[in-house]
Amino acid sequence: MTRIRIRAAEYTLIAETNPDAPETVAAFLKLLPYKQKIIHVRWSGEGCWIPLGEFKLGVGFENHTSHPSVGDILFYPGGYSETEIILAYGSCMFASKMGQLAGNHFLTVVEGKENLRALGVKTLWEGAQDIVFELA
Repeated sequence: MTRIRIRAAEYTLIAETNPDAPETVAAFLKLLPYKQKIIHVRWSGEGCWIPLGEFKLGVGFENHTSHPSVGDILFYPGGYSETEIILAYGSCMFASKMGQLAGNHFLTVVEGKENLRALGVKTLWEGAQDIVFELA
């Protein structure tokens, strides 16, 4: 499994790629280093997301779930809602204004998990935060 360093706000996390989502992982690795803004979710509970609009990663559904665990990172390839990346920091059910969604679980935070709630709360109360994904 490939390790990815994630820097968001003042926090550094390490995630590992998920072997059960090989197409999503391969496509995402081609984007690295990947810089964006992360904001708090609107419907999904305790999570942060990167709204990607009409962006296409070129993958379909694989290893998808609506119920990410703390530290799970999902990629939603689009369809009922816009394309997005979501990071669960607490209780989360992936959804949009159209209802429940499922995203590809392609990364899992393995180091720095203890900082996820602080990142989520900071994003909730202070707004969009810079986030960078790069090879560790």
